Amino acid sequence: MNRMLFGNTAKRSRLWIALAMSAALSACSTAPTPPPSTAAASPPPVLPFDEAVLKAANDLLSKAQAASPASTTKHKLVIDPLVDGMTGYQSTATLSMQSRIEQLARDQYPQFDVQPFSAAAVEQAPIVLVGTFTTVNQEGKTEGSREAYRICLALADLQSGKIVAKGVARAQLAGVDATPIRHFRDSPAWMRDPAIEGYIKTCQGTKAGDPINPVYASRIKTAAVISEAITDYDAGRYQQALDRYTAALSMPGGEQLRTYNGVYLANWQLGRRNAAEQSFGQLVDYGLANKSLGMKFLFKPGSTAFLPNPQVTRSYPLWLRQIATHAAKSNTCLEIVGHSSPTGPEPINERLSLRRAESIQQRLIAQSPALGKRTVAAGKGSREALVGTGADDLSDALDRRVSFDVMDCPATGS
Repeated sequence: MNRMLFGNTAKRSRLWIALAMSAALSACSTAPTPPPSTAAASPPPVLPFDEAVLKAANDLLSKAQAASPASTTKHKLVIDPLVDGMTGYQSTATLSMQSRIEQLARDQYPQFDVQPFSAAAVEQAPIVLVGTFTTVNQEGKTEGSREAYRICLALADLQSGKIVAKGVARAQLAGVDATPIRHFRDSPAWMRDPAIEGYIKTCQGTKAGDPINPVYASRIKTAAVISEAITDYDAGRYQQALDRYTAALSMPGGEQLRTYNGVYLANWQLGRRNAAEQSFGQLVDYGLANKSLGMKFLFKPGSTAFLPNPQVTRSYPLWLRQIATHAAKSNTCLEIVGHSSPTGPEPINERLSLRRAESIQQRLIAQSPALGKRTVAAGKGSREALVGTGADDLSDALDRRVSFDVMDCPATGS
């Protein structure tokens, strides 16, 4: 990473870290020791969405303000777009959160100079705000019945490479529009990508004074270019989006799911079918190299037939052809796994998810008969739901994905 981003002598970094440590030591030395108790700690209050966003943001920004009360320097602040903490998707809700946080910082925290997230801004080693918005159950876990959104915000100082403040809150599910923005809604493939995982880890599981996740820190300039490409795609500027996605691919850490999805999507929207098919093949190779690739095949409710909507399904033959071709070419063995949302009885969900996996398996074998001996089908119902709200709409389409997980090939007899 450029020294500009991690200057050890940065005055603001020393001050913030020293004050954070001082506050922590003071709290440890003066707070009374709580009596032992076997009762479980009460979960934090679940607030209306707008109230929860302001609570987390004020908590975050006021801590940063308290750490440098006498400073007259305006600190450059950029927001790397907030994401769902399980899927890595941006949504209508996360965009709304970002807008509210930017306005709050401008209105009430004048020590921050809020600027757009761009490669040029990152070169100036600003403070970066990252955040996640994740469905959780009553115990705060991302499993079972989801009852609230967990908001996590963090300020990362690129000069010191440290987290300088955190803010958290929980929001009600009701009234929240978690529909993914267009790039993510249109993206055909999903996997746990190291770049997005680095972003999420920078926010979740950290405290003031901790280092920024190294994967995230090393790729932040590339992330800014990808963010600009996503903005172009969502606005219908497909050629500009393609240029930026392609540029990001050649940058350090640019080989990530968002860029491969983006190059495919932009080519498809530009009507470049051959280029789209080639770029989708590269996307498949990337997923297979990372051992798993989830695809958003959308089926009719309770059926193994695809939705009768050509606008949705007309690209499916291309997807299936490239998955079959590249899996066969790499001699890969695959477990094809169907998933479902948590709506309805789980035994029925498991059977339906298995039938859908078997349907995809047969379609691949029809494309490449050699895969008959190198694929197995499985159904996991809703056990690995990522969103878990049971909305059964565009907001939780990933819960109904079919994933292709690389497995060891069965031994063959002599």
